[in-house]
Amino acid sequence: MKFMMSVYTDIGIKKKTNQDSALLLEAETEKGQMLLAVLCDGMGGLAKGEVASAALIQEFKRWFNEELPSLVYQGLDRQAIFDAFGNIAFDMNARIGTYGMNVGVSLGTTVVAMLFFDGWYYIMNVGDSRAYRMSDNICQLTKDQTFIQREIDMGRMTPEQARVSSQRNVLLQCIGASEMIKPDFYCGKVSEGDCFLLCCDGFRHEITPEEFYARMNPLALKNENIMYDTLVYFTELNKSRHETDNITAVLVRVD
Repeated sequence: MKFMMSVYTDIGIKKKTNQDSALLLEAETEKGQMLLAVLCDGMGGLAKGEVASAALIQEFKRWFNEELPSLVYQGLDRQAIFDAFGNIAFDMNARIGTYGMNVGVSLGTTVVAMLFFDGWYYIMNVGDSRAYRMSDNICQLTKDQTFIQREIDMGRMTPEQARVSSQRNVLLQCIGASEMIKPDFYCGKVSEGDCFLLCCDGFRHEITPEEFYARMNPLALKNENIMYDTLVYFTELNKSRHETDNITAVLVRVD
């Protein structure tokens, strides 16, 4: 696999700090190119959310550079990837939580991490940042770990009610501020031309999936300049629609 990629982040129209963090790392292996994409959304209502998101990004970076090469050499498979992702989540949940207690603040972060390797994608999700796939349509690959998603699943709230609910930002868990976490894991085959979007909730609250697909389908995203301009376009569109959160997204096209 070969990749085109782009990332963009914006502090937004209201907040004084950008608590989002993102990572794109690529490496050559005997089975072709490998790509790690990670997006973390530090909790906007919690102090030092940018510390939590940056710390988690740095741990993924360390893992990619120091531990992943030996895993590839041993024979990387789905279980090994998910075990490694889970270990990072559990370890950083404890470390960030301990740091918060020591300094007397509450901090946390979502995470959506995606590894592309040998024709497959592997995802870990904690919180409400999302991963989408664009091929002949747009498909949300992750499920939000939120109060409103649980209410929808239980039949107590409709998607229409959820979109305007005052509780739409209430997370069931996040890295650092939850005593216990349970990451969700996903995997799937990758086809040539597939485009993938990782984004925080601030990037997608005011945009419909149809609007995303109109500009992020494989026919539209022909090169990295267009990919970057597309992320800027949707960021500015969010701001014009009065989105108040930080706004961050990653685009990956597989060729």
